[in-house]
Amino acid sequence: MENEKKFEAIDGEALLDMDIPSTKFIIKGLLPQGLAIIAGAPKIGKSWLMLDWCVKIAKGESIWRFKTTQGTTLYLCLEDNHNRIQNRLLTITDEVTNNVYFVTSCCSLADGLEEQIRNFVKEHSDTVLIVIDTLQIVRQNSKDTSYASDYKEIETIKKIADELKIAILLVHHMRKQDDKDPLNKLSGTNGIAGGVDTIITLDKSKRSQNNATMICTGRDIEYREIELNFNKEDCTWNIISDSSENPDMLLPEEMSLLIEFMKQKRLFKGSNTEFADEFNCFCCKEISAKVLKRLMNKWRYELEDNGVYFESYRSNGKRGLSIKYYTESDDSDVKDDINECVNSFVNVDPIVPVATCNAISDDVCDYQREYEKVSE
Repeated sequence: MENEKKFEAIDGEALLDMDIPSTKFIIKGLLPQGLAIIAGAPKIGKSWLMLDWCVKIAKGESIWRFKTTQGTTLYLCLEDNHNRIQNRLLTITDEVTNNVYFVTSCCSLADGLEEQIRNFVKEHSDTVLIVIDTLQIVRQNSKDTSYASDYKEIETIKKIADELKIAILLVHHMRKQDDKDPLNKLSGTNGIAGGVDTIITLDKSKRSQNNATMICTGRDIEYREIELNFNKEDCTWNIISDSSENPDMLLPEEMSLLIEFMKQKRLFKGSNTEFADEFNCFCCKEISAKVLKRLMNKWRYELEDNGVYFESYRSNGKRGLSIKYYTESDDSDVKDDINECVNSFVNVDPIVPVATCNAISDDVCDYQREYEKVSE
């Protein structure tokens, strides 16, 4: 039968016996070969970070404590000019090798970018990294903003990276609205996140106003959160902590949900059980007041870094909770506000557990009734 179409299938036994090279990393543990994207708010410092990476990888120097694969790097600085690039290079380093290249203009995906990338790698066979800053500039001028359109464009670039066995890193923007899932922060549809191998987000720090949190996730790397500090003298990012070495950096899901809950609630004062009831309704969990309070006490400072402040107290023999969410724009003293809230809460009504939503099961309510009889 002519033109018979068949799968190019391989059986499991043969697959196990194949000699397949391991994943090649350009930055060990952070940036593997393939297509990656780094997204961040405007002016947060993405371009400074990319410039530093390109220079250090070309030299074969470590990036923070991560080893790099030395090779030629190409930085498409499509929002800059040669004067600005030169000034930035003079700021971050005393020496630049001749195997790091810069481009200030290029074709779009629609009119020749693929060919330009292939020709560059053909001329520089040791190329390991190409940074495109920004993705938006090289995209096709189309009114189609669907998932399929986004995915198709990303797939085109990914095929080039896979074919040439290099890393291509796209610089992109994040949405203005906050989201605890880094995949949802990328501007555009989920077709962008779905098409890349590695996603890196650079956002305002959860822990300090002067720092930034870099979240890394992907098909070939473990999820990690890296706390960075921007050095204004040489305009480089320095690592403060890494969740892979300090697992306590990662908030448990319950505390991340509590932060999201308080962003909407803003202020609560009442009993621990009442707070647990409302929290459970918000996140469709079944967490007892005792367990929730224990988690809050353990992660108190991390909650405060995220704008959530609380105080516990007793009134008429009952345990109460005053909790408030603050933003950077709030012009107030946190401790004074919390203390005022506590002092205004004179009497605590008897704690009668009420199943306020379907998320709270009878077992949870029974547990809470038993909990009322004992001290935390």
